[in-house]
Amino acid sequence: MKAIRYHQFGDTDVLRSEEVDQPTPAAGEVLIQVAATSFNPVDEHIRLGILAEAIPTDLPITPGLDVAGTVVAVGEGVTTIAVGDEVVGMFPLDQHGGAAEYAVIAAIFVARAPQSVDLTDAAALPLTGLAARQAAVELADVHSGQTVLVNGAGGAVGSLVVQLAADAGATVTAADSPRHADRLHALGATHAVGFLDLDAGPAAVGGVFDVVINHVRLAPEDLEKLSAYVADGGIAVSSAGAVPVDEARGTRSANVWVTPNGEHLADMVARLDAGSITLNITDRRALHELPAVHEAASSGSLAGKTVITVG
Repeated sequence: MKAIRYHQFGDTDVLRSEEVDQPTPAAGEVLIQVAATSFNPVDEHIRLGILAEAIPTDLPITPGLDVAGTVVAVGEGVTTIAVGDEVVGMFPLDQHGGAAEYAVIAAIFVARAPQSVDLTDAAALPLTGLAARQAAVELADVHSGQTVLVNGAGGAVGSLVVQLAADAGATVTAADSPRHADRLHALGATHAVGFLDLDAGPAAVGGVFDVVINHVRLAPEDLEKLSAYVADGGIAVSSAGAVPVDEARGTRSANVWVTPNGEHLADMVARLDAGSITLNITDRRALHELPAVHEAASSGSLAGKTVITVG
């Protein structure tokens, strides 16, 4: 089968198209004929070796943490998924495997694919959906009547956080480039405020917030400034560095570390099919173009969420 792999960490030239043996599912696993995977920024960090110590991973690596496709074989003990089922899943950060014609993944990490979007487009959901759910639902526990600030709201994860918070009944302020404003309003944000001027303080964007969810990589001193945006007793959730707590005001802090979970992914699929969330896919590229997608990400020219079609 065809696969994109790399045998050493480095720049985009380590990515190679190769012919490799088709895998066989072990107990508890399913074999998927892959329709698509997607690019996530963490894919580049893993390829560069930046996360090699934090997430030890055996080489060679077939990138692609997301997978969407059709189950063609199941391992011993798998009863929740059957041959012929269309599924989506997320690999653990130390495994990967979506950028290939076939992939094996633990059955507990997959969910039946959504019916409201094409199977290939469904590959945009797993990692971003699980990260957004962890931030807004599990860690922040956003609920009706709260005020929520989403910093980095225009990105793939941030856009889903906006939708989850709005669907929960919160008043959402979305901070990102002004070019995202109309889309963020359409996704449920009450206010779209452009990039945060952290020196201006929370009053510049409407005051402090019950929940602050940050998806922008900030220097430690800027994370300290962001803590002032959290209301007394509120919480800051971040995927890009810890926001310091203010013990005197009783604020809390939590970090997003996305992990695969089939049940949580099924919840996000249900929300997608119900229309309470939508996916923002900016490009679809073929498997052989994956090195070019990595190159665009490295140069900062990747426009947004990119699906990699395989089947």
